[in-house]
Amino acid sequence: MTSVPPSTAATSTSATAPAAARRAPARRHPLLHPAAKVVLFLLCLLPLAWYVFGAFTERLGANPAETLIRGLGDWALRLLWITLAVTPLRTWTNQPALARFRRMLGLFAFFYASLHLLAYGWLDKGLDLADILRDIGKRPFILMGFTAWLLLVPLAATSFNRAIKALGAPRWQALHKLVYAIAIVGLMHFIWMRAGKNNFAEPLVYGSILAVLLGWRAFRRMKR
Repeated sequence: MTSVPPSTAATSTSATAPAAARRAPARRHPLLHPAAKVVLFLLCLLPLAWYVFGAFTERLGANPAETLIRGLGDWALRLLWITLAVTPLRTWTNQPALARFRRMLGLFAFFYASLHLLAYGWLDKGLDLADILRDIGKRPFILMGFTAWLLLVPLAATSFNRAIKALGAPRWQALHKLVYAIAIVGLMHFIWMRAGKNNFAEPLVYGSILAVLLGWRAFRRMKR
């Protein structure tokens, strides 16, 4: 049996290695795939699609206006909480790619909060600005909700790369720390709204989750 000289074997191995590398490219992480953002975008639209479908098929219960107003508000809170959960989840799961979804989630939280406000103003107040302003001054939970929405506006308006460059990273980061105050004000709005019916079960769940998310951040800062 003839043996292959070592130099020839080494040359053959080195020649086939690049070819093998070309045949088997590195697999892209699913969270980094371009389709991942498309999937998230469609998932975030599902609640709205359901409410539109329910409105046209009369599936929103005995008081469809109330169902729509409260449902949109619930989804605004849920998406805000999910946005706040991105950083802890990224750390706990060692998945830095999760950070690329935070902006979209935050914008959808603002989107649903805006729809919630619009539905309230239209379906409950008939777009009567004077009546809306009286309601804001008369009912604390309406004031809290409106305040949370107002605070969300500058965050949504500066959520793009050009805004980061225009403001500078330190000022942009300081502005976007408002999200913690917004979450607290939004929770107060939710608690006050449910207090009218002595229904504190859901606010307790939301409050507990927010306490964990903010507590984790405070603990992490203390360790630095």
